[in-house]
Amino acid sequence: MSLNCNEINVILDELSLEGAFIQDIIQPGYDTLALFTYKNAAPTTILICTAHDACRINSTRRKITRNDKPLRFMEFLKSRIRGARIDSCVQIGLERVIALKLSHGDERFILYIRLWSSAANILLCTEDNTILDSMYRRPAKNETTGSAFIPPVPDDSKSGKEWPVRTFEEIQEQYNVQHPEAAPLSFNEKVDIWYGEHARTLSRESLLEQAEKWYNVTKSRRTAALENLKAKQSVFLNAGQYKHQGDLILSYGYLLDGKSDHLECTDYNTGNTVSIRIDPGKNAQENAAEYYTNYHKAQSGSEQLAHDIELAEKQIAALDKMYADIQHEQNPVRIEQLLRHDSTPQQQKKKTHPGLSYTVNGWYLLVGRDANENDDLLRHYVRGPDMWIHVRDFPGGYVFIKNRPGKTVPLDILLDAANLAIYYSKARKSGKADLYYTQVKHLRRAKNGPKGLVLPTQEKNLCVELDQTRLNLLDSIRQEEEFK
Repeated sequence: MSLNCNEINVILDELSLEGAFIQDIIQPGYDTLALFTYKNAAPTTILICTAHDACRINSTRRKITRNDKPLRFMEFLKSRIRGARIDSCVQIGLERVIALKLSHGDERFILYIRLWSSAANILLCTEDNTILDSMYRRPAKNETTGSAFIPPVPDDSKSGKEWPVRTFEEIQEQYNVQHPEAAPLSFNEKVDIWYGEHARTLSRESLLEQAEKWYNVTKSRRTAALENLKAKQSVFLNAGQYKHQGDLILSYGYLLDGKSDHLECTDYNTGNTVSIRIDPGKNAQENAAEYYTNYHKAQSGSEQLAHDIELAEKQIAALDKMYADIQHEQNPVRIEQLLRHDSTPQQQKKKTHPGLSYTVNGWYLLVGRDANENDDLLRHYVRGPDMWIHVRDFPGGYVFIKNRPGKTVPLDILLDAANLAIYYSKARKSGKADLYYTQVKHLRRAKNGPKGLVLPTQEKNLCVELDQTRLNLLDSIRQEEEFK
């Protein structure tokens, strides 16, 4: 549970921060901030936590670890209030909102620390309560840069008697056993020890609640998508009917009179009379050709749908496994990382390179899908020994096979790259194309040519027919890499 209003007052009385200076600021996680202060040559580390059911402020002697990547709010606070003097530090009434008035040279700031489990936040404001920045930016609550922060109005009807200060007797007893001659622990020290032992459990419970909501929403969305794919697949199950109707039109073409939009004939398979819709302006061969085209489209669509259904089922299985892993994970930091990784929208996930990538049997393939991606890959992500492959006589993407020292590119990998090059080019419709390939070091840029255009030398030729099965396998590999 979080600190109550009376416990916050005890904490602040013991800290006595008036006149202290903020020496440094560290934000070890998204919900934790540490202020390193010193006063009368005595350093004190102030820990502020905004985690659900574990909101608190207290001094700590624990080592504060830095985050792998500097976080936005920490960097902002360092730029504005590092070295600032704390002129006052008080709780606003009994509202669990702390106001630190700071002075840094000629500048004056107020750092508001709101310790509400449902809406905790830390906000740095000017003297007139204009928000400069906050730990959590919440537009719905007007807690964004430039908005006006409205401090809570103290409720005079609150007596505070219903929120007793915890004694933490068991912690004091354990400490006395380990240190029989030591002075009693301060309230700050008891709070630090208690939350050090229990905050992880409190945080884990909150994160598991978030995980359950995320899992239910995501599972529902992916299941609905799978059902839609299966519904489309059922439509294509009668693809053979198109072919049979085309055969009937050719067999009974002599019955066409050029006026009727239906052909009535006897189905030689069933012996029943059937009526087939036709175009009276076309002959038998042309009408049959349309049915054969629909047959091939349905057959191709059915194969692609089967592949998409398989991928959707793998996505759901991966989701189930991930949720099971979260449920069994004891470390709340790891749970938060798993949730953050999966809940980030795909378009916001930072990519290490432009285009697409595939890892096949230890070989790494990079695919540029347009001139910008082709040019970016050429300039920054490939080297001389890497292989380049592209279709002849058609605009399209470049495919690169990253070099593996001492190894020759196998034919299977070359065919994978060739299929990708055809698929991401104008040659896709023809289903077959001539390609050429060479090492990147044998490419030279076309003088005054379009962006990304290169002229190859020492190239070799390849003629490949598009293989949908191979493309489906590559797509599955890429999807599985994204699940990880």
